[in-house]
Amino acid sequence: MILDLTSLIPAALLLLRLIVAIVFFSSGKSHFTDPVERGKSVGLPPSVTRILGLAEILAAISLAFGIFPQIGALIIIFTMLGAIQKKIFVWKTGFYEDKGYGWHYDLIFLIAALVIISTNGGQYIII
Repeated sequence: MILDLTSLIPAALLLLRLIVAIVFFSSGKSHFTDPVERGKSVGLPPSVTRILGLAEILAAISLAFGIFPQIGALIIIFTMLGAIQKKIFVWKTGFYEDKGYGWHYDLIFLIAALVIISTNGGQYIII
């Protein structure tokens, strides 16, 4: 090993949690506050879109503050599995589309959530 950077693992996991939380809080807020329009764009009824938004917001808060981060990560995993399923089997979207709407983005967040769930999000919490 060239450099031993294992001492940075807790900070790296905190930063991972925070960036995932920022993305999903923003997405959840859009789904929750405008469920009709967002529901049309993702092919879900407004009531389901609102529930999805609330789940994303709760997951983001869990990850950001480090309170039950495995539960927040599990919500993200299920959300991303649903998004990947819809993109592959319903919309017939490729891994990476010309406009960047492929399911590669969703897979990255699914794997980030797997890292969080397998490490319990690291040792840092924010309260």
